[in-house]
Amino acid sequence: MKEDLQVYDNVLQLIGNTPLIKLNKITREFKGEFFAKVEAFNPGHSAKDRIALYIIEEAERKGILKPDSTIIETTSGNTGFSIAMVSVIKGYECILAVSSKASNDKIDMLKTMGAKVYVCPAHVSADDPRSYYQVAKRLHSETKGSVYINQYFNELNIDAHFNSTGPEIWKQTEGKITHLVACSGTGGTISGTARYLKQQNPEVKVIGIDAYGSVLKKYHETKEFDSGEIYPYRIEGLGKNLIPSATDFEIIDRFVKVSDEDSAHTARELAKTEGLFVGYTSGAATQGLKQLAEEGEFDENSKVVVIFPDHGSRYMGKVFSDDWMEEQGFFDTKNEIEAQPIEFIK
Repeated sequence: MKEDLQVYDNVLQLIGNTPLIKLNKITREFKGEFFAKVEAFNPGHSAKDRIALYIIEEAERKGILKPDSTIIETTSGNTGFSIAMVSVIKGYECILAVSSKASNDKIDMLKTMGAKVYVCPAHVSADDPRSYYQVAKRLHSETKGSVYINQYFNELNIDAHFNSTGPEIWKQTEGKITHLVACSGTGGTISGTARYLKQQNPEVKVIGIDAYGSVLKKYHETKEFDSGEIYPYRIEGLGKNLIPSATDFEIIDRFVKVSDEDSAHTARELAKTEGLFVGYTSGAATQGLKQLAEEGEFDENSKVVVIFPDHGSRYMGKVFSDDWMEEQGFFDTKNEIEAQPIEFIK
């Protein structure tokens, strides 16, 4: 066998170095240039591959993870899939506490990757024993030799993106980036990426995208947790009903909120205009981009990078399902994107 074969030892070597793709049609009325950091090109199809590999390898390096360890995590789906994928390669058992808001597609993918999955009600308080936070803690206490990743309160979540996503964007834009726009859930992606970019150029403006029904925007503005901001919403992996320590609020310049409905339509619009089949949260990020452009946030010199967290295949039963959209009442708007009819030949 030739020693210079261009092959990878396993899928983990494919994590990172995702492409930056120029947005053309969906942003054509906006001032400036706009680029998507498309994290669906990771082998696990999301940005969470980065933190899963980084945190697990750090735990190995420190001797926290042993060969017979079980990895436990709280997830809305993507982190769980990435952890399950890394666990398959490295030989760990994987147990995941998942929000019921996660799509059935995501849950099926987790089971396919060999993870044991506990589906927990989404619309309960974070300290409710049924919440996926508390269920993960309980499973950790009950499972001998387990390691709880705890992405919401793990500084390594930030470090993973400081060491990978930030440097990649800086290099890909040749240091010309003026704005970073990213959704905020655990906050690791936006915080780590922003820390690196602002170290290179403090003038880079960092804008977080939050959901209606989440506490993050108001906490950023007032430093007060307001439970009155919390109510059910549909977007997965965006916003929170608690304050994650993995969010560096000081590094974020401002937040804007987006709605479930607008974000769903924009996710579908990305597929039909840019040929980018990306997830619900990518639709939310682009919806935030639209709102910022309408406010006059950008000018002719702006070079804006928006992070697209995952792939559209995880939302086939949601935003890319006409039935689901109709059930939510999302088709009864002027923003409806007309799909081509399906014809059955008999």
